[in-house]
Amino acid sequence: MIRVVVYLLVLGLLAFGAVWLADRPGDVAITWLGQRVDTSVMVLMGAVLALAALAIILWSALRALVRMPDRVETHLQNRRDARGRFALSQGLIAVGSGDPIAARRFMEEANRTLPEEPLTLLLRAQTAQLCGDAAGAVRNFELMAGRDQTRMFGLHGLFVEARRRNDPTAALFYAEEAAKHDSVPAWAGQAVLEFRCISGDWSGALHRLERNMQSGLVDRVAYRRQRAVLLTAQALGLEDSDRAQASALALEAVKLASGFVPAAAVAGRVLAEIGEPRKAARIIETAWRANPHPELADAYGHLRPGDSARERLARIQTLAVKAPGNPEAALAVAGAALYAQEFTIAREALAPLLDAPSKRVAILMAQLERMQHGDEGRAREWMARALSARRDPAWTADGFISERWLPVSPITGRLDAFEWKDPLSGEEPARLLIEAEPSGAPLHEGAEAAAAASPTGTSISESPGQAEGSHLLKRTESEAKSVEQTVSTADSLHKLVRRHPTLAPIPLAPGVIPLAHAPDDPGPEPEAASEVDSEANNDARVANWTRIRHLFRS
Repeated sequence: MIRVVVYLLVLGLLAFGAVWLADRPGDVAITWLGQRVDTSVMVLMGAVLALAALAIILWSALRALVRMPDRVETHLQNRRDARGRFALSQGLIAVGSGDPIAARRFMEEANRTLPEEPLTLLLRAQTAQLCGDAAGAVRNFELMAGRDQTRMFGLHGLFVEARRRNDPTAALFYAEEAAKHDSVPAWAGQAVLEFRCISGDWSGALHRLERNMQSGLVDRVAYRRQRAVLLTAQALGLEDSDRAQASALALEAVKLASGFVPAAAVAGRVLAEIGEPRKAARIIETAWRANPHPELADAYGHLRPGDSARERLARIQTLAVKAPGNPEAALAVAGAALYAQEFTIAREALAPLLDAPSKRVAILMAQLERMQHGDEGRAREWMARALSARRDPAWTADGFISERWLPVSPITGRLDAFEWKDPLSGEEPARLLIEAEPSGAPLHEGAEAAAAASPTGTSISESPGQAEGSHLLKRTESEAKSVEQTVSTADSLHKLVRRHPTLAPIPLAPGVIPLAHAPDDPGPEPEAASEVDSEANNDARVANWTRIRHLFRS
């Protein structure tokens, strides 16, 4: 509306001026070079306007003629840019959809039209990865790492490629380089932390964790948990050599995570050894209320090393009351009662668990029958039931089971990966029971020791007191091992570690880069379940036939 009003005002002023000049025509005389020209004011003004218009047209034509080469070049460049951008977008889509032929075609087009574009380098690297050209991918990521604009992107790609070819030294170098940047990317901070954990450099890992916290890569809750894990790993390494320092580290870990079982267990053991059983008891009781665990019960039973078996049983019964109805409490009492030869107490503790016994319950019942009554038939029957019984919780990480807690996964290098759970309750397939190195040993050494892993496929943790009474239970334990024998994959794990002995294993990188992932791992070799099942069935038939023969003999 305003524009219309302004237009009408301007038009009115022009009309008024034209009328005003028409009413006052006037005369104009121009004398130049002996020539005199007489005309009116209106004609003079028209001539001036015409000359001005002609001058503008000539100037515009001359200017357009002069700028013609630049405009043609700009037009052609815009066309190339448009074609290049289209090729880039379609190429990245082809990479994401897993089409190597289309990706290569669009990559070549983008390389012709936009050779210096950062996204062109990305498309070239991604296409090389999709086509299996690792060397080409590395070359392009190195070019990206040499530019300030794409340095972090290139280092991330080089880290991923180093991890793929099982080169931990190179992977650590690229992660360290990325971690030096002012804005540390999350993948670099986590990778450096995990590499230091894998090499057993707990002090360096704690320093890196502090840097990650300052950079905002971890929140407060995750920081406290990871710091507690690292302090516990340090305490385990010093448990035998420097108990005072180990106790200080374990107590700090307990303050950060009071329900963290490994920290409470090592704190309880060390404090008991240096003569502070009451403080150790308080720590263990607090952790036991949150997470009843066999390690806590074992540490609680050994608060006073000189106590008799009955005194340990009484202490375990006191601890069990603090977690009423929990299966771990009943198993702890049963184990301590067996060692103290209080068979009635052991039977009463196991009675609530007999409706759906786990493997540990069945083995304890076999021990009880043999030790109390000398009944080999009942003992073998319980051992046969252990075959089909549900698994007991165990320290599990990335599908592997360990008899001891470890600060990082020996498979992926992930910090705080182990969980106390049924190995078959989650999405991870149980594959191997890993024998860990003594507490505090570097993880890569502990991983190589896994080649001598136990042949059992299930972690059957001993209850408190069973370690002292092992000489009474050798026959039962040997039968348990023979019953639980599964396919041995220790050789495959040994080869896995031997592929990178300098720093093993390599932590997984985030799945953002590259878009074209490497072919999926085919996974472990299929277990020879049929052989295990046939052996189990044979043992069950032998046990049943032995019982029948005993009946007829009597």
